[in-house]
Amino acid sequence: MQQSKFISILAIFLLIFAAAGVSVGQVDVARQTTAITYPLDELVITQFRGTTRFPRMKGEGRIKRTNKNGTEIEVTVSKMPRPFELGAGYATYVLWAISPDGQVDNLGEIKRRGFFEFDSKISVTTPLQTFALIVTAEPHFLVRRPSQAIMLENLSPYSPTGKTIATTRAIQYFGNTSDYFRDARTPEIAEADYQKTPSTILQAKQAVALARFAGAQRDAPDELQEAERLLKDAEDSWRASRESEQIDITARQSISAAVKAEQTAMVRKEAREKRNEKTRQDAEIRQSEEKYQDALNQVEELKAELARETRNRELAERDALNYSNQIKDLRDELGKLREEMGRMKVESANDKQKIEQYEKEKQDQLQKQENDNRLAQFQANQGLLLQSLKQFGTVRQTERGIVLTLPENLWTSIRVSSFSATGQPKIASLASLLAGNPDYKISIESHTDNKGTPEELQTLTQERAQAIADRLVSLGANQERVEARGMGATLPVAANTTNANRAKNRRVDIVLTPML
Repeated sequence: MQQSKFISILAIFLLIFAAAGVSVGQVDVARQTTAITYPLDELVITQFRGTTRFPRMKGEGRIKRTNKNGTEIEVTVSKMPRPFELGAGYATYVLWAISPDGQVDNLGEIKRRGFFEFDSKISVTTPLQTFALIVTAEPHFLVRRPSQAIMLENLSPYSPTGKTIATTRAIQYFGNTSDYFRDARTPEIAEADYQKTPSTILQAKQAVALARFAGAQRDAPDELQEAERLLKDAEDSWRASRESEQIDITARQSISAAVKAEQTAMVRKEAREKRNEKTRQDAEIRQSEEKYQDALNQVEELKAELARETRNRELAERDALNYSNQIKDLRDELGKLREEMGRMKVESANDKQKIEQYEKEKQDQLQKQENDNRLAQFQANQGLLLQSLKQFGTVRQTERGIVLTLPENLWTSIRVSSFSATGQPKIASLASLLAGNPDYKISIESHTDNKGTPEELQTLTQERAQAIADRLVSLGANQERVEARGMGATLPVAANTTNANRAKNRRVDIVLTPML
């Protein structure tokens, strides 16, 4: 009995660890899957495959297009984890149809049955004729675009009658790139009693949080207050152990109200931004009109000045004969002006040199400030990096930098260089973390105990270090930052006299040296 309980707890831990690892590793890129053109009155069967988030998940779809109801879809899903195990933000699963022209149709929620994994079925219709089917994890069932947590994608179809089914392999789509799914303020829905909390209440919490994230507190306070009231009613009913059907109805009403608040907030925010843009444009027009009037005033002043200059020229021509006796004085004055011009050129050259010196000093100051900011950012990120590395092994700081010591269970046995089943995802998660911290040089130093010849031990440790290095590079780390070194048994941390000491000597050190 105790052994069965231990196996159950271990299974839960492995499921949560695997889901968390792959959720960190998924990136924001376009996905591609197969769109299927469903013939009229022909039953088409397609299998589903799990994505990298949960590869052992699977499903089957039975689809038939009819004149009366459009395209009828029946999808069965199995081996699907609980959505909250994927991380903050997810509370249910939704089935989507995506057409080649980018039209997205929310076909409905796939409700969970079971504690560890569940098998579920959904029967829906869509007016589309050519589309791909995917299953995603979502914060609630009324979302309008699929998230990046894509769990299942359909494969190529077949017909029981042997008829060839047309497909399109170029369909591409993006997940929901909202900052809500990346923001540190995203609320955790997995409470202490999450196993018992109804799914619709978890979804309602996320719908309300999304509305707040969209600015509903400012732009749709009445709608948000109604959604929060309905959520509280659903939670109070659940805690009071009332009928589950009524709890579900109230929670779904809260979700609908929260979605309305979110959409209203977005519309009002857009309208406000348009009004602000109109105000800015009006101000720019007024400024342009003022500049135009200033230009007209300057033109009038120039005209008046030209008239004065014309009159002065006429007077000068009339008095030209009187200036003949002053030519000599003018020539002398011209000489003085030339001397003054020479002096001004020298002063101008000196001023230019001073300006260049000032610009150089300013540039040096800016460069120093940039270096200081970079160093400050590096120091701020170092604490977060140290905390993140603790999940992979023992972390310490030395004169060489940050040293992460990986446990021996990384390998399948003590004398091989192949990763164990638990080592594979751990190295993948570590590679993602190190790829996101490019300011460190990565030195991989593999050690072992003294059981064997020096040549054998050197080869073993070099292969282990190189295996980790290759894995880090293949998952995003810059190859120029990574160095693999097999140390054999030359640097033991304990005497090789007992099994415990030899286990300590069989280790891998990841040394992160700052490159600032």
